[in-house]
Amino acid sequence: MGKVVSSASTSLDGFVAGPNDEIGPLFDWYEAGDVPWTSAGGDMTFHLTQRDADFWAEWTRRLGALVVGRHLFDITDGWKGTHPMGVPVVVLTHEPPDGWSYPGGTVEFVTGGVHEAVARAQELAGDADVGIAAGEIASQCLVEGLLDEVAVDLVPCFLGVGRPYFTEAAGQVVLGNPTTVVEGERVTHLVYPVQR
Repeated sequence: MGKVVSSASTSLDGFVAGPNDEIGPLFDWYEAGDVPWTSAGGDMTFHLTQRDADFWAEWTRRLGALVVGRHLFDITDGWKGTHPMGVPVVVLTHEPPDGWSYPGGTVEFVTGGVHEAVARAQELAGDADVGIAAGEIASQCLVEGLLDEVAVDLVPCFLGVGRPYFTEAAGQVVLGNPTTVVEGERVTHLVYPVQR
């Protein structure tokens, strides 16, 4: 079984999006180079620097499934049934959407709480890692002792206000020293172990 890792592009003041879900400069590093990376569905291509591309390739190689909340699912329209990374997605929600409009995709809905969502994602991932979306889901996983690592793509900007990587519910947590530090273009990739 792989690790359970939260991951997000984050501003220096800890936000993963603005108050209206705008990303501002948080994803500028996806277009900072000339190394193409094409999504699993083939509908989008990023242009990374070599350093960022190497980091991204390792992350996506290890990834076997994702757990996201209903809010992210809704604002992305469920990635039209196929996540850009090409892995199954488990959506934690109180109520699955009526008339899911992209049948045959790789999205499942779980209503039994964060433990059930992570367990299902681990089943789907097998020996690969499970990625956890930032925000409420990552916070719940941290509180419940489900996270092994916290990955941050730290972008040199301040948003001032918005959606935090971890909510107040996560409380005060001290992580271990970083196991990964990669200086990219307009981003620093950091991975911290969660101490238990």
